Amino acid sequence: MNAKRFLIFLILLMTGSFLLAVSYDLVINNGRVVNPKNGYNQVANIGISAAIIQVVTQAKIKGKKVINAAGLIVSPGFIDILADNSFSPRSTYLTVEKYKIFDGVTTILFMHGGTAKTKETYEYFQMVRHLVNFGYSTKVMNIRKSTTKLAERLAMVQNNLDAGSLGVSHSIEYQPTPYQELLKYAKLAKRNEVPLFLHLRYSSQKDELKGVKEAISLARDSGAKVHLDHLNSTGGTFNMLQALALIDDARAKKLDITVCTYPYDYWATYISSKRFDQGWQFRYNLDYNDLVIVGKGERLTKESFYTYRKQHGILVAPAKPVMSLAQTFFLPIEKQYACVASDGGIENDPIANNHPRGAGCFSRAISLMRDKGYSLDFIISKLTVIPASIIRSPDLAKRASLEPGFVADITIFNLDKVKDKATITNPNLFSQGIKYVIVNGEIAVDNTEIKGYYGQPIKRDTKQ
Repeated sequence: MNAKRFLIFLILLMTGSFLLAVSYDLVINNGRVVNPKNGYNQVANIGISAAIIQVVTQAKIKGKKVINAAGLIVSPGFIDILADNSFSPRSTYLTVEKYKIFDGVTTILFMHGGTAKTKETYEYFQMVRHLVNFGYSTKVMNIRKSTTKLAERLAMVQNNLDAGSLGVSHSIEYQPTPYQELLKYAKLAKRNEVPLFLHLRYSSQKDELKGVKEAISLARDSGAKVHLDHLNSTGGTFNMLQALALIDDARAKKLDITVCTYPYDYWATYISSKRFDQGWQFRYNLDYNDLVIVGKGERLTKESFYTYRKQHGILVAPAKPVMSLAQTFFLPIEKQYACVASDGGIENDPIANNHPRGAGCFSRAISLMRDKGYSLDFIISKLTVIPASIIRSPDLAKRASLEPGFVADITIFNLDKVKDKATITNPNLFSQGIKYVIVNGEIAVDNTEIKGYYGQPIKRDTKQ
C-alpha cells in the first residue's frame, strides 16, 4: 500500500471510529431501515444529533436516548401534501395534527386550499406548538373573493409566494374560472418555480376527462408544474385508464404533471358545495339515500338533503362504494408520478364530521399495498420521496431520506400490524401499528403516547 492510499485508509478508519465512539442524542437500533431515495434496505442503526441524521450503520452505536426498533420498519416520515383545508387559527389544529402523527405523518402541507394571507398565517402558527411540520399554498379561491381585479389578484398571489408559500392552488369545480385567468396563475407559478395544484373543473362520468385535458393545456401553455388533486375523485373516478393515458402522453411530451390519490372507494365533500348543484344524481350515479352524514351514519332523504344543504360544514359521503380501488387507487399509484395524499383532516372531536382519510389514509395505503405484494421501497416512496419531489422546497427535500446530513423526521412502524381504524360512522379513530414518530430529531410519539411538540414551518426558499 503506497503512502497516499495508507493516509486515506487511516482517515477513513479514524472517521469511522469517531462516529462509532460518539454518544448521539438519539439512537435507533436494530430496525429495518428502508430508504427509497438511495435504495438502502437492511437492518441497521441510526445516530441522530442536533435534529440531523449523523450516521446510518450496522455497527453498534451509543445514544443518550435509545429506541430498540427490532422487528420494525424505519422509514422517512410520511408527507401529506393534501392535508385538511380547515387548518386555521380558528380550527382545532392540534386535533388535526394528533390524528396525522398517529398515522405516521411528520409533515402536513395544505396544498389544496391553503391561505390567502401567507405571511400572517405563518407568523401566527410559528407562535404556537406543533406535533408535525406544516406549510401552505396560496389559496386563489379566497383571493378571488377579495377583489374582482385580475391585476390585484395576481399581485396578491405573488406577495404570498414572496412570503414563503409553497405553491399556487385553485379549486375550479367549486369556483369556476375563465381559462385565460387560470393561465395567468399558471404562468405566475412557473415564473416562481412552484407547482400549480388544481382541483379539476369537472367530476362527472360524462365530462371528467375535460378537466384532465384542461390541466394538460395549462401545463403546455404555461410551462408550469401542474398537480392534479385526488385524481381518484376528480378526473379519474369513472375513466381512470383514459385519464392516465392522457397524462402519460403529456409527460412523454415533457409536460410536468403529477397526481395524488387516496386509498378509499368513496369521496366526501360539503353538502353545500357546487358538487351537489342540480343534476348531481346523474353526474355521480347516486340518489338521496346513497348519501350519509359522516360521523353520524344518517342516510339522507330528499327532505333532509335540502334541509342540510342550507347548513354550512355538513360533510356527506356516498354510503356505497362509487369507485373501484383497483381502478382509482392501484392503477394511478403504480405511476412513477403519483403519490398518496389524504385530502382530509379531523376538525373537531365532538362533531366527528370528517372523511376517515383524515385519520387513517397512510396506514390504510400501507396495508393495502402490503397485501397486494408491493415492495417496501415502492410503498414508502409513495409516502415520502415522491410527495417531497412535487414540492420544490429544499427544506422539505432534506426530510425525505434517511442519510447523514438529512433532517431526522422518521416513522417507525410494524409492517404486519399497521392498519387504519377510522370509518364513515366513526372517523375519529387512530390508526394502529405506528410505534414511534421522530420529528426534527425528537421523539414525538412513543407507541400511543405523545412525548412532545417539535413541528416546524416548511416554506418556499424565497432566495432561490
